[in-house]
Amino acid sequence: MVFKEKVNKLLSEALSERPSLFLIDVTITDAFKVIVTLDDDNGVVLQDCIDVSRAIESNLDREEQDFSLEVASVGVGSPLKIVRQYKKNIGRTLIVTTNTEKIEAELVDANEDFIILSWKAREPKKVGKGKETVQKEQQIPYTEIKEAIVTVTF
Repeated sequence: MVFKEKVNKLLSEALSERPSLFLIDVTITDAFKVIVTLDDDNGVVLQDCIDVSRAIESNLDREEQDFSLEVASVGVGSPLKIVRQYKKNIGRTLIVTTNTEKIEAELVDANEDFIILSWKAREPKKVGKGKETVQKEQQIPYTEIKEAIVTVTF
């Protein structure tokens, strides 16, 4: 079995034991550096990374192929990549960049095809001078999203 296939198989097995944990990305370089990025519906804890790392490392033979392994959680401020991440972050504020605009708004819904954002905006009054605050909502298909990042508030 090829090294990459073996790593992917071991990773799948490790993740199948923890249904709330899911894979964001796995990279295997030409120098056999394995970088695994994980997320969890309830947040990744250090023990999750340790368990996945051990499940992979203990089943690979360094005599057969020398490698390095790095297992980490997705970082704060990292762009959302998969639908499950959007669903996990419903109710939080995102900064979403599309081809035409950049919106900072609350993620109110996410399904397999699109997200729905909601925010308040100041717009000119329809009658008279001045501005008024209006509630806006926009549906954005994933195909139009260039980048979406969860904002961190303190």
